[in-house]
Amino acid sequence: MVTRKIAPAREIAGWGMFDFANQAYTLLIITVIYGDLFTRVIVGDAPDYRWGNLLWSLALAISSLMVVVAAPLAGAVMDATRTRKRFLFASYVGTVLTTAMLYWVEPGMVWLGVLLIVLSNFCYGVGESFISAFLPGLGPARALGWISGIGWGMGYIGGLVATAFALLFLGEVTAENFDTIRWVGPFAAVFFLVAAIPTFVFLRERGRASRVPAGQSWTALGVARVYATVRGLGGFRDLSWLMVSVFFVMAGIYIVISFAFIYGAQIIGWDESVRVAMFVTVQITATVGAIAFGFLQSRVGAKPVYIATLLLWIAAIAAIWQTRALTDWANAAFGLVWEAQYVFLFAGVLSGLSLGSSQSAGRALVGVLTPRSKAAEMFGIWGMVSKLAAVFGMIGLGLIQLAFGLADAIVFCILLFGAALVATARLDTARGEAVAEAWREPR
Repeated sequence: MVTRKIAPAREIAGWGMFDFANQAYTLLIITVIYGDLFTRVIVGDAPDYRWGNLLWSLALAISSLMVVVAAPLAGAVMDATRTRKRFLFASYVGTVLTTAMLYWVEPGMVWLGVLLIVLSNFCYGVGESFISAFLPGLGPARALGWISGIGWGMGYIGGLVATAFALLFLGEVTAENFDTIRWVGPFAAVFFLVAAIPTFVFLRERGRASRVPAGQSWTALGVARVYATVRGLGGFRDLSWLMVSVFFVMAGIYIVISFAFIYGAQIIGWDESVRVAMFVTVQITATVGAIAFGFLQSRVGAKPVYIATLLLWIAAIAAIWQTRALTDWANAAFGLVWEAQYVFLFAGVLSGLSLGSSQSAGRALVGVLTPRSKAAEMFGIWGMVSKLAAVFGMIGLGLIQLAFGLADAIVFCILLFGAALVATARLDTARGEAVAEAWREPR
């Protein structure tokens, strides 16, 4: 069995800084500010914003489909040619440029907004796969849980810093404040640009770079390797079951990331102060969840921790769905006069713990079950599965909320996390790790 050494601390920190940097895009553009700005101001189909919500879902779904095609092909080429940093750098530059261009999207310019969200979210999405492909090279299987947890934890700290500055200086998401709030795109872009520099300084490209074989294009090489891997997935039974679970988990997570703050604005009707409090709550609890569950995973095993995060997600979604009922019950039972927006913060605590822990645990599990020499390709497939899940989740929720409204459509997530639990029950991590360690690249 191959023994992998833990990478130097500066390299792990440099790897984690990419998570630190790209959370500015996730939170400022997808979750907290721009999604709300797009649906309520740029599209602005009050009172229920169903057309804006549907367009937002479709933009994210289209970009995810693009990642589905590109991530595994690029991953296969990266493994064959040892050019992971080049691909990562290209995705980084693309995300920065297209995010900065969101400044020029004004109210009524719906299709320009859709185009830039598609492009920026595509670049961000493939970048997620590319940076994750470095994880198996950073340490032995037993250490990947806490290394992944540190990365996600750094990500949520980065998101907290970026969004705190944005909320402080950019103000509320309103039509009256549009000339200021439109700077959210350039702000997120510059944050990502600067904060990710340590990644490219300290992160190593393991293995010797090689050229694509003569007479074969990058695309042909990628297609051939992905085809061979898909045909051979039967030999990675446990990794395959994990990918099924990841599909359902990521479908639910993408819904929560993309609609949580839209839900708070449209359904809960929160004040600006509560919106800020929710952001801070989610970021802190997500950081705690990622780091704490990461270290726990290294001690008690990957599968039990992963299952615990799925159960936590089901509780969180139930709390979101039943916020008003929980408020009424608490007021009646304890003689309180709470408002639903404050009880919604309790759902935020559960969601934050679930968000940080589940993503960290899932990524670490992929690393444990993946042969090191196929890391970029397998994480490309992980990215493909994740984005297919995003398409499924976004379109599913978009259509359900179009028919029934967003308030009840959120229960769709409970079904998704329940399906993930069923798939995870078939997973044997010890068997899967042994298969990954024994695998060798065929000549």
